Amino acid sequence: MDLGALTLNPPVLVASGCGGTGRELDALGGLAGLGAFVTRSITLDAREGGPAPRIVGTPSGLVNAVGLQNPGIDQFLARELPWLAAHDVPAIVSVAGSSIGEYADLGRRLGRSPGVAGIEVNLSVPDAAGLNIFDAREPFSAARVIAAVRRDLPRGMPVLAKLGPQSNRIGESARAVAEAGADAVVVTNAVPALMPDGRPGGLSGPAIGPLALRCVYEVRVALPDLPVIGVGGIACAADARAFLAAGASAVQIGTALLHDPTTAVRIAAELGGDPS
Repeated sequence: MDLGALTLNPPVLVASGCGGTGRELDALGGLAGLGAFVTRSITLDAREGGPAPRIVGTPSGLVNAVGLQNPGIDQFLARELPWLAAHDVPAIVSVAGSSIGEYADLGRRLGRSPGVAGIEVNLSVPDAAGLNIFDAREPFSAARVIAAVRRDLPRGMPVLAKLGPQSNRIGESARAVAEAGADAVVVTNAVPALMPDGRPGGLSGPAIGPLALRCVYEVRVALPDLPVIGVGGIACAADARAFLAAGASAVQIGTALLHDPTTAVRIAAELGGDPS
C-alpha cells in the first residue's frame, strides 16, 4: 500500500496509544516486520494523563481513560523520535490538539523533523471535551484540522485522518477530510464509554469489531479510491482478512497488543504467507 512517499509493506501497523513510542514492543519482538508504527497521540504541551485505574477489562474488550498522557512535542522530538528513527520501522506520529492552531503547529514542527514518515491526525478522541481537545466530530471541523496540518508539510508526507465510529456520517467525514488533503482515513477509534467509577473513557477490543467493519465498508462504498486503514477489535489474521475484504487497504492492531505484544508481528507474518 503506497501513501505518498510511504509504502506500508506489509499492510499491518501498530495503532496509536497501544505501543507507547515503541520501546516496550521492540523489547518483546513487537516491531520487526511491520508496515509502520503509530505513536501515541502527541500534544503541544506535556500531559500527565488521568488517575489510576486507567484501564479496566470488560467481557468483550477494555475501557480506558488514559487521558492522552504524553511528553509534549519538545520531549518527543528530543528523546522519542530519535529512538524510533534508529529502528527499521516507519514512524507515523499521531497528533491531537486543543485548537486548530495547535494542530497546525504540531504539523509544522513534525514536517521539519527527520524520521517522521507520516502524520496521523486524531480527530476522534472519545472524551474530547473532558480533555480539552478540539471537537472535530463534525465533518466541517475535521476538514479544517486536516487543512491546517497539511498546509506546511513537505510534499509527499502522508496525512492520515483518524475518524470516530459515527457510522451514520462516516462517509461524509471521509469525503470532507479527503478533500482537505488527507491521503487516507483510519477507521475507527474507541467508542465513547464510561469507567465503573463514572469517568468518561473509550471502549476498544472485540466489542467494537463489527462496528469498525461497518465503518470501513461505508467509506469504501462512498469513496472507492480513498485508502482506508481499518482498526477495531483485530486480534488474529482472520480478523485482519475480514477488514481487507470489507475494503480496507491496511489494518492497525491495538487492544490485542495489551494481551499479546507480538500480535501485530504475528498477523503481518501470517498475512504475508497467505494473503487470501
